[in-house]
Amino acid sequence: MYDTINFRLNKDEAAGIDILSEIPNYLEHVGLHDYEGYPVVSGRLNDLKVTVNRSGVNVKDGSICKWYLGDNFQTMGRGDTKQAIEKLSDTLHLPFSKAKVTRLDIAQNFILKGDPEIYINHLGELKGYKRLRQPDSLYYTGTKGLLCFYDKVKEQRASGHNIPGLYKGRNCLRYEQRYKHRVSQLLKAEVTGALLYDEAFYIGLLNKWKATYKEIEKINDVQINFMDMKTKSDLYKMGIISLVERQGGELKALNQIAEARKKDELTAKQAYDLRQAIKEACKTQKGKSLMVKNNLIRELDKKIDEAIRFYR
Repeated sequence: MYDTINFRLNKDEAAGIDILSEIPNYLEHVGLHDYEGYPVVSGRLNDLKVTVNRSGVNVKDGSICKWYLGDNFQTMGRGDTKQAIEKLSDTLHLPFSKAKVTRLDIAQNFILKGDPEIYINHLGELKGYKRLRQPDSLYYTGTKGLLCFYDKVKEQRASGHNIPGLYKGRNCLRYEQRYKHRVSQLLKAEVTGALLYDEAFYIGLLNKWKATYKEIEKINDVQINFMDMKTKSDLYKMGIISLVERQGGELKALNQIAEARKKDELTAKQAYDLRQAIKEACKTQKGKSLMVKNNLIRELDKKIDEAIRFYR
């Protein structure tokens, strides 16, 4: 389930090859320029950008998945990843199994019953991340990396790429977990090309991808569950839920409280109490749920579980 992978191979791992003179022979659209007085060579391997300087070789700014499989609708499992790295190594005559991974994206597509935007609207807050809603996508940014949910078909169509037959006329949601910087630090391992197809490492990454999704608060449709509504307290909570829904949902209601606190219209304690009342009303308490879980979220949860059921 890998997509974008960037590599950095230090000169010391190049087995004595004069990288500045040799590597450009294997590239297209080669250019030469100086950086701080030292030569830098850049070129292309189809969709991959390769830069060479006196200290090493960088492969970045492109999808190795697309380079190897022909499109980036697909993602690569362990076997594909090993073969892609072997092909890259053979093409550039360098051991990219030893290269340091400087960016890593874990991704999967989900063919769903409804429009991807509907599912995105039911994804709420995630602790430790900032939620950023875009017109056609949803991002979660934080120190632990970046998550992205978006309509893959719409994204491909906007960029002028062909839509594979499997996805034509279908609803396709893409979920990506991106490690764009400090990969080894975030994953607590010296991540090299060879480690990517190590079974234990791969399984751990996919479990983390799934666990992060599960930690996202899910926003349910307001639908009274009379099977669990037994007391006046339950009715009061339902009143809060209805009010929250009229304000545009849990997130918008919480944002309004945050804005009121910044304007000193609420004390810190008042803001805290209101937030807690809303969160308590909107979540399951002691096995009871005053809102019936949305069928779309059930569908997406199941797809996430199925994605890693058989580790490849």
